[in-house]
Amino acid sequence: MGYGADAAEAAGAAATARLAPRLTRGVSATWWYTFGTVVFFVVVLVLFWEVALLGARTGTGSVVAVGIAGLVWVAATIPMLLDYRRRDEGAAPLRRRWALVPLLVALACSALLAYATGIWVIAAVPVVEAIVLLNWGPGIRLRVVLVLTLLLGALWAIDVRFSFPAGSGPTWFLVGVYSASLPAVTILSLWWWDVVLTLDRARAAEARLAATQERLRVATDVHDLQGHHLQVIALQLELAERLMTSDPEGALDQVRAARTSVDEARQGTRDLALRFRSVPLRDELANAVDLLRAAGVAAESTVDRDADHAPAAILGPVIREATTNALRHGGGRWAALSLTREARTWRLAIENDAEDRASSGDGGGSGLPGIARRVSAAGGALAVEHRAQSFRLVVTLPIDEAPA
Repeated sequence: MGYGADAAEAAGAAATARLAPRLTRGVSATWWYTFGTVVFFVVVLVLFWEVALLGARTGTGSVVAVGIAGLVWVAATIPMLLDYRRRDEGAAPLRRRWALVPLLVALACSALLAYATGIWVIAAVPVVEAIVLLNWGPGIRLRVVLVLTLLLGALWAIDVRFSFPAGSGPTWFLVGVYSASLPAVTILSLWWWDVVLTLDRARAAEARLAATQERLRVATDVHDLQGHHLQVIALQLELAERLMTSDPEGALDQVRAARTSVDEARQGTRDLALRFRSVPLRDELANAVDLLRAAGVAAESTVDRDADHAPAAILGPVIREATTNALRHGGGRWAALSLTREARTWRLAIENDAEDRASSGDGGGSGLPGIARRVSAAGGALAVEHRAQSFRLVVTLPIDEAPA
């Protein structure tokens, strides 16, 4: 029973580990999209300020000062955004001391903008954006954004009355609109990131729950299997003990039967552990691509949407063996893997650049002869192509004859 439980624990951990890279990659892509959106809007806003000042002929000194202040502001925004990715909603708004530095830099940029332009809504935007990026709680953040947006709107109204250049046209109206809307745009982008992160955590929790449920299922199966066989063995040995003096030949038969029951229990446990450790072909191909990429190979894969119905017991070892051969004998530059369904057959193709044509070597693995035997036993065919700069392995299996 310990063997089966250990196998279940190891397989559950492996399943969770296989899910982790995919979740991480997806969340990272969403984060960099969010990060780029906020930084892009800040940069565009600074450029828009510059265009408005040039159109108003406010002087070269003001334009240069605004450009410098804008670059410094962008540089101060980047670490605050990166810190937001690892934020803890239960922590204080300034959860790290160094977070005060970008806030002070943004305050200095606001002072420089106020001196260079004399326009309050422009001067207030950097410090307002820095305040929005602090580690506020969900409810507090919304109230903070509403208050700061109202503040920018009020400063915009004051600028329209007193600070905007004479004869201000649509450009300066848009300056006010874009500047006052920056907190709302930022919070919407970060809210989207928070939603994606929450969904990702839920998916990870679901994966762990599925692994736990599978371990419990296997533990139950192992308990039932071993309990049945142990009960039978106990009865057989008890009967052999009773027959030892009166019927030695019958006692020996019971001992032989008990030994057979032990072998059946051992084989049943092995079969159960093997079924539990089987990996879906979609994950098998993803693991192969990750392994090749980790070795510096530019690897890509194409997987049919019905790949889960393909015979994993046959194709899984083929994928692992071919991947090992590609790492051992390939040129180490590129590899392509595909699993497709064509008419009534499954087609697995693995191709890589090959400098050494001894790709069928057996160095510890079954090599091409072993793959051929496995595929042939399932009614399939193996084709090997040695090209000028590549090695290609194609396995075809009939759908009707290949067990799913």
